Amino acid sequence: MHGQLTAPDCPWEGRPSCQATQQPGPARQKHSLCKARPPRPSDGKEWVGTSWHCRVPCPSFRSPFEEVPEEHRPSPREGTSGGECLQDLVKLRMSETSRIAFGGRRAVPPNNSNAAEDDLPTLEPQGVMPRGVNLQEFLNVTSIHLFKERWDTNKVDHHTDKYENNKLIVRRGQSFYIQIDFNRPYDPRRDLFRVEYVIGRYPQENKGTYIPVPIVSELQSGKWGAKIVMREDRSVRLSIQSSPECIVGKFRMYVAVWTPYGIIRTSRNPETDTYILFNPWCEDDAVYLDNEKEREEYVLNDIGVIFYGEVNDIKTRSWSYGQFEDGILDTCLYVMDRAQMDLSGRGNPIKVSRVGSAMVNAKDDEGVLVGSWDNIYAYGVPPSAWTGSVDILLEYQSSENPVRYGQCWVFAGVFNTFLRCLGIPARIVTNYFSAHDNDANLQMDIFLEEDGNVNSKLTKDSVWNYHCWNEAWMTRPDLPVGFGGWQAVDSTPQENSDGMYRCGPASVQAIKHGHVCFQFDAPFVFAEVNSDLIYITAKKDGTHVVENVDATHIGKLIVTKQIGGDGMMDITDTYKFQEGQEEERLALETALMYGAKKPLNTEGVMKSRSKVDMDFEVENAVLGKDLKLTITFRNNSHNHYTITAYLSANITFYTGVSKAEFKKETFDVTLEPLSFKKEAVLIQAGEYMGQLLEQASLHFFVTARINETRDVLAKQKSTVLTIPKLIIKVRGAQVVGSDMIVTVEFTNPLKETLRNVWIHLDGPGITRPVRKMFREIRPNSTVQWEEVCRPWVSGPRKLIASMSSDSLRHVYGELDVQIQRRPSM
Repeated sequence: MHGQLTAPDCPWEGRPSCQATQQPGPARQKHSLCKARPPRPSDGKEWVGTSWHCRVPCPSFRSPFEEVPEEHRPSPREGTSGGECLQDLVKLRMSETSRIAFGGRRAVPPNNSNAAEDDLPTLEPQGVMPRGVNLQEFLNVTSIHLFKERWDTNKVDHHTDKYENNKLIVRRGQSFYIQIDFNRPYDPRRDLFRVEYVIGRYPQENKGTYIPVPIVSELQSGKWGAKIVMREDRSVRLSIQSSPECIVGKFRMYVAVWTPYGIIRTSRNPETDTYILFNPWCEDDAVYLDNEKEREEYVLNDIGVIFYGEVNDIKTRSWSYGQFEDGILDTCLYVMDRAQMDLSGRGNPIKVSRVGSAMVNAKDDEGVLVGSWDNIYAYGVPPSAWTGSVDILLEYQSSENPVRYGQCWVFAGVFNTFLRCLGIPARIVTNYFSAHDNDANLQMDIFLEEDGNVNSKLTKDSVWNYHCWNEAWMTRPDLPVGFGGWQAVDSTPQENSDGMYRCGPASVQAIKHGHVCFQFDAPFVFAEVNSDLIYITAKKDGTHVVENVDATHIGKLIVTKQIGGDGMMDITDTYKFQEGQEEERLALETALMYGAKKPLNTEGVMKSRSKVDMDFEVENAVLGKDLKLTITFRNNSHNHYTITAYLSANITFYTGVSKAEFKKETFDVTLEPLSFKKEAVLIQAGEYMGQLLEQASLHFFVTARINETRDVLAKQKSTVLTIPKLIIKVRGAQVVGSDMIVTVEFTNPLKETLRNVWIHLDGPGITRPVRKMFREIRPNSTVQWEEVCRPWVSGPRKLIASMSSDSLRHVYGELDVQIQRRPSM
């Protein structure tokens, strides 16, 4: 009697089956492979026990369910065919490839490195392999085609054709195509195979780090699946759809084929590695953005504009994000590896952005950038010299050490690259007059001496001229409905959050309405844009008197780059209601109700409004030139007043921290009833030039005491000196693949010699970041630098240059160019 498989439509039907004799004893063990096909059962649909198996047990063919505990064995389902049950059997056996055996109760080691890997076995035998069996007789994979060229449909449809990377890059939740070539034509009635994706060293199916992709008749939204869309000769073309919640990273790919004697798997091949990214084009993805122009801007645009300066003198500079440049995608994955972020969490944009905000700064985790605000950059590059993120990220990966140095706009630029590269829509935001609330009471406390001078010992809060952070677009399933969308994330190391220097993601909508109870770090961001500025007199007897409250100074203007252009878009109303509106006060009260402490009561304690108003203006000033400051006093009463005023002029960091006071002046003013008087103060260039800092920022603080009423008036303003620009010129054909000459030119307008001058040049798609040093540039002399570039990306592009020296920094220049496509032959 022949041993036979009783399953209907058996995939092994037609192959030699084992033949066992009915003889007892040793003769029973002498079996050989049948030369003829065993007869099928008469009904064709017999189910024996809990599995299909030979009627006469045969050592040469082990049941796929052998060694599987009884409780884990599948039972026949009503309405299922034998083929479907066999598919269940295959899933059970093949899923075992993802299990890692550890003795006792030891847990699987942390799987927190995308780069670390452990190859899956190419052969997983099921029991003892009989003599004479050649697995090459079964279905075997000869080659795999991923259609990964820039012009292939996979990269074009997934908007990944801009990446300078020869691997397949796709976005999750969207189907892509691969082709598998076999050693013979594929027969679905007898052949079973599937595609496997693996990430990390210790893959587990329940963690999403081992993904067996089943062959299905129809792809289902939200689930992994592979559908055969073409069978031709020995080739099979698959449409593979990933889950919209899939881990983001670089996966290793295998093809596994099922045989009666075990699993045959393709060997490790780096050419089949596949990157899977977030997908703002997929409605089921947490980062889905429904506006195509916004997706073009916030995901695909590799050049941005950063706003800085002062609210009345806004300055701009371009920044090369370079998220598609060679090596940047791998570096972004390396950043998460350095953070030891568990791979299972890398599909969650909330976790990814929070880890990124910690890792872009090196404050406590050996992250990407070292921050420095002390104007000393002897061991690195001054923050103002960087033109983009590419050099910074590539140096971080190659050196495996933090890069020196960065300030807020550099942190924001690098973080924007990180987010966009992984597929999370992101933009840089600039907040003018940004509060740094050190004592977490949602107000900026400026303490004054009784004579009107600022008490630096008591004043711990600071107001930055501007501060840059990022916004990332995502859903927030961890928050109530309505708080998704733009989330504030900040990588500049300011305050500790859950043991690390990081900030966000904080819902912008929650910040606007004062719901600072929602994670993460909403109280800090709320204070940056909504705090009141409180002027408090610290009396000698130890008491504090609130002199003035300025509710409009903080968060004066919040801006970002406009969509599709280099202009400025005002987004202040996304963070706060208009000053004076009932909703604005309600938002502040809501924030205070949710746990923010307010030790000083500004209601009722504050003195009545003074009858005298004071304001001052600083004229626009050019670096190296004198400037004038005009103070205006206006008497709104019928009384006669005398005023003692004090002016303090300081060189300050843009963070509001003063380096040195370079001028102070006291003067008296007499005001007649219902009159006004102006006092002009001349600031000479020689008074400030020797002490200038990174951004040539001057800060003026004016206090005045009305002698008759003892009221104190206080105002502070900053100005940024106008700095000369670099000039960029281009000559030659502006065509992909053709050489063109870029010239950078600078003339020193100062009366002093500039020493140790570095000029940086960058242009995504035109040139890699390059730099050149000039030992000195004498007064009124001009230097030129020529660089030959060969563009590789067509369309509107931008050249960006910066200059730094020992005594002058923040010198920029840029030029828009239109690169033409290479003429077709």
